[in-house]
Amino acid sequence: MSSWVASIPSPGPEWQEIPLPFWPYRIQVYALVILVGIIIAAAWTSRRLTKRGAEPGVILDILLWAVVLGIVGARIYHVLTHPSDYFAAGHNTWNPFQPGSVWAIWEGGNAIFGSLIGGAVGVWIACRISGLRFWSVADALAPALLLAQAIGRIGNYFNQELFGLPTNLPWGLQIDAGNKAIPVGLPDGTLFQPLFLYEIIWNVIGVFVIVYLERKFRLQWGKTLAVYLIWYGLGRSYLESIRIDPSEFTFLGIPSNVWAAFAAVVLGVVIFVVQSRRHPGLEPSVYHTGREWVRPDAEVDSDDTDSDDEDFVDGDGEPTASAGAKATSPSNG
Repeated sequence: MSSWVASIPSPGPEWQEIPLPFWPYRIQVYALVILVGIIIAAAWTSRRLTKRGAEPGVILDILLWAVVLGIVGARIYHVLTHPSDYFAAGHNTWNPFQPGSVWAIWEGGNAIFGSLIGGAVGVWIACRISGLRFWSVADALAPALLLAQAIGRIGNYFNQELFGLPTNLPWGLQIDAGNKAIPVGLPDGTLFQPLFLYEIIWNVIGVFVIVYLERKFRLQWGKTLAVYLIWYGLGRSYLESIRIDPSEFTFLGIPSNVWAAFAAVVLGVVIFVVQSRRHPGLEPSVYHTGREWVRPDAEVDSDDTDSDDEDFVDGDGEPTASAGAKATSPSNG
């Protein structure tokens, strides 16, 4: 136990759920943390979209599709990359009223890469319905999404998951001996790399990097999203490589989650290059209506905390015609 003198303690099982005296079910602390991240990301994204000319409250239309399909995608990805947990002999696969089924998301098992895929599909559907430009919404969402992911990793801390290889570092993480992710044969008191903490730090730094680059280079047309994909993919590719409970599928000895992180980086580079060539100018409107382009010499509010570049305000502080596009009935034109 002496190795635990300088280390990070993990919350016990009593911190993972909140009992309700008037209700037979328990509230998962992990779910509450995720909810806080969603609310903060939605509020920030709404502010960024509104500054780009979108109607206030349109984020709710996007949120509905993105969250629902994000949860579905997260669960599907996890189940497919951990088949022995659900499809092996003796496991309950399909009965939702018994533990261990593919439906039991409340028991844990939601993959972030699946969430990103499902959430992206949800955002695209919402944009088609509301008449918003997908790339405008994606750019507005990018830094807020990374912040939400940083907040969500606090839930991994409460659940004693997302930890890495054994370590003697003073910030090694204590994990209860009964945790099923711990490899057999490790001595009691072994400390582990706190990957959840590393990712929180990486993501928070990334928020500032994305906002700075967006302001510095006036990134639009999906290029802010591209920076997010590159930054997040680079960080996750390393963290997944030292994770102690990676996904079961490997290719060339590399876990599938590492490949997914590489794919995020490649996709980010492709989006940035293609969109830079297709759209060297500035974005006309967050909606599909209103094609007027913003003046290239429009000034940026130096007091603004995010990278919103006042797309729809001219140099005299008056709204341009593009800003009025949100007052018209949006279409998918």
